[in-house]
Amino acid sequence: MPSGKLSWLTAQPIAHRGYHDMNRTVWENTLSAFSRAVDAGFAIECDLQYAADGVPVVFHDEKLERLCAIPGDVRAKTSVELGMLSIGGTKDKVPTLAQLLKLVDGRVPLVIELKGLKDDDEGFVASVLEIIEDYEGPIALMSFDHWLLKELKELDAPRPVGLTAGGIDPETFFVHEEAMQLGLDFISYFYADLPNPFITKERKAGIPVITWTVRDGAAVEKTRAEADQMTFEGFDPRENLVA
Repeated sequence: MPSGKLSWLTAQPIAHRGYHDMNRTVWENTLSAFSRAVDAGFAIECDLQYAADGVPVVFHDEKLERLCAIPGDVRAKTSVELGMLSIGGTKDKVPTLAQLLKLVDGRVPLVIELKGLKDDDEGFVASVLEIIEDYEGPIALMSFDHWLLKELKELDAPRPVGLTAGGIDPETFFVHEEAMQLGLDFISYFYADLPNPFITKERKAGIPVITWTVRDGAAVEKTRAEADQMTFEGFDPRENLVA
């Protein structure tokens, strides 16, 4: 288990897109899912997209159809417009990053993934850093998108920055290693692609590794053997699962 300044990152299971119930009554990336995670004492993983008015919003998809049942792009609407859209037909609306921070208020760690569109991302990273600047709780930032990771480091992000990734072939490892040369602090890796030489090397170097997305006992056991903590959904990790 990692020690020191990042021990909080791996101290408790991380609820994938909040502690939802697989979008039956409590939907992913909603204030209800985040409240449920806080009540259970789980860390929270969530996703950020960039609304048309330059405001980071908590939403996974680029398109609105799956979660809001309407056509269109997230980036074509303002945060105010998104904040009026029902998620899954529930009372929950698309929250902003600021609303998430106000709700959680430092009570559990946040692991925030920036979802990038390279041609539409101008100001995204700077906006995120401005919003979290005075937040007193633990936050880690991560992305699949190397240009966002590079910008986070160039802007001296005062929070841990990590690579979200997967893959098992040497060419993929080479790309991941290039990203790690930015001076990243942790890795979130697809559990089914473990073990592999890239992750073994990084863990030996002291880099914490969390997995995504754990949904059954076999994946829990894989995480325990090959990583430091899991990002989970669809079950209560306080209960034992049969692999």
